[in-house]
Amino acid sequence: MKNILPYDGELYLIKKFFLLDVSDHLFNTLLNNLAWQEEQIFLYGRWIKVPRLMCWYGDKEASYYYSGVIHHPLPWTKPMVEIKQKIESKFLFSFNSVMANLYRNGSDSMGCHADDEKELGKNPTIASLSLGEERLLKFRHNKHKETQNIVLSHGDLLLMSGEIQHHWKHELPKTKKKKTERINLTFRNIIHSS
Repeated sequence: MKNILPYDGELYLIKKFFLLDVSDHLFNTLLNNLAWQEEQIFLYGRWIKVPRLMCWYGDKEASYYYSGVIHHPLPWTKPMVEIKQKIESKFLFSFNSVMANLYRNGSDSMGCHADDEKELGKNPTIASLSLGEERLLKFRHNKHKETQNIVLSHGDLLLMSGEIQHHWKHELPKTKKKKTERINLTFRNIIHSS
């Protein structure tokens, strides 16, 4: 695999990690069976509505705190476990949780951020699976302002690793193009200090 980033982190794109028929099945299963909810987060001193639907699944102890909200995981579903096991067996990483995001149309988005919460550890590896509509994911270096734009398609897997969260931020911007639903699963490993 080739690192997409020129420096300060690791970013790998595996096109069609799941083939079309499997991706179609997973998309429909997750869309219709996950506990999607609308949430609010605390940002810039006020509570705002998150412009997408989301839910959090994982091991019992894998609670995740960010933007003023603590997420207690729902129990793993069978499809989530199967996806997780395929990624873990292929890349020898281990994950104990997954955040699922549902982007309903081009107006749903994710603001510019880094996944640098202390629960993720110093240099976390995050596996991000895209299902459904194609969307653009933008990366921007904190210091040099260099950018990397990645189009994520149905069944693609993106791996973020190394120092990427310290030096790069990423976002999924709104678009005026007509877009149908997209599901994004980001598998993570939550570490709690004792």
